[in-house]
Amino acid sequence: MMESLLVANRGEIARRIIRTARRLGIRAIAVHSDADAGMPFVNEADEAVELGPAAPAESYRNADRILDAARRTGARAIHPGYGFLSENASFARQVEQAGLIWVGPSPAVIELMGDKINARNAVAATGMPVAPGTPEPVAGEAAAIDAAAAIGYPLMVKASAGGGGMGMAVVHDEDGLRKQYAAVSGFAERMFGDRGVLLERYYPDARHVEVQILGLADGTVVALGERNCSVQRRNQKLVEETPSPGLDPELREHMLVAAVQAGKAVGYRNAGTVECLVYGEPGSQSFVFLEMNTRLQVEHPVTEEVWGVDLVEQQLRVAAGEPPSVDLAALRPHGHAVEFRVNAEDPIRFLPGPGTITTWTEPAGDGVRVDAGYAEGTRVTPSYDSLMAKLIVHADTREAALARARTALASFAIAGPKHNLPFFAELLGEPSFIDGTYSTALVTRMRAARP
Repeated sequence: MMESLLVANRGEIARRIIRTARRLGIRAIAVHSDADAGMPFVNEADEAVELGPAAPAESYRNADRILDAARRTGARAIHPGYGFLSENASFARQVEQAGLIWVGPSPAVIELMGDKINARNAVAATGMPVAPGTPEPVAGEAAAIDAAAAIGYPLMVKASAGGGGMGMAVVHDEDGLRKQYAAVSGFAERMFGDRGVLLERYYPDARHVEVQILGLADGTVVALGERNCSVQRRNQKLVEETPSPGLDPELREHMLVAAVQAGKAVGYRNAGTVECLVYGEPGSQSFVFLEMNTRLQVEHPVTEEVWGVDLVEQQLRVAAGEPPSVDLAALRPHGHAVEFRVNAEDPIRFLPGPGTITTWTEPAGDGVRVDAGYAEGTRVTPSYDSLMAKLIVHADTREAALARARTALASFAIAGPKHNLPFFAELLGEPSFIDGTYSTALVTRMRAARP
């Protein structure tokens, strides 16, 4: 195992990685912007290095400054967390070229799966179902209109290099396609430096279900269950749970096998997630591939709680060329877990509401876990994502987990910035969420029903 680890991230995920590193006796090194100097993850690290101003380009996305911090501190490995540089193949190569251990899949796999079209084609070659769509970027508006006529509406217009719910739009007719093709391609060029756009069939009432895979140092790929991530706003997740309710057992097994086969086909190592859309009524469900995330997911704690495994520890072991700490093939899931992303945003329109935290009281008790990036007295700034913490509950059954969630949310007190705790209380009274029949349209329907 490496003796030192630089965590190239911030907030709750940096704190999460540092916790495991220190438990394993690894010297944990934090990097931070000047705006984050007093944050909990900085104080909990064994050593910390300031990168620069708050702007991510000057700090958390600045590869040269991060690598310089690694050299100065004698770091042996770099863990990128999620977001920022975590899926940047160029940065992963720089880390390896510097003689450091990269805690993630190979740069070649990151590059392959970072392009939605290449990823789609690669998994389709393994037999995994994909949605009807374009096998290559559409070459202009006219080509997009022709392709749309062949595929059929409604369609999802996607930035090929996009991720995290960014760079996509739904269109229902040719007029909408003309407008959104220009908007998505322009956004893609500004955000990702790549105007590539693909078209895929849109499933309006689907479930977003993903499989957690882990590629081991010996080439084995295992699946640790699936997660339902269908509670979303603006194509971005708010609540995740495992096991996924309302999923046909045969379909679940098919998804797990297909995800492992896809991982093996590309030589996947370390933690990754195969995201899918599930459509159809129980008893006649089907799924299609959505994308592969070549990193640790925000929602990984629900898998940890149900499977009893520390995914960050397994990531570090794989990166060090070591076997896992447990026999992963012998693990069996237990109970049900749900995660709530506590964001600094209003609970109605979900618009960011940064500010200084004047009250921060976390819930506690059996089956309750809080992975927080902030504490009382710290400030949520507009420079970064609005995620403040993740509340995770675990119980023997889904019904018991939801009951535990209601109690935990009621005792979670936050003042200062806006927050979305009231939305979760509302969600836990929503019939389709309670019975597990909800889809990605849930939040839109809830907001449309408000007076």
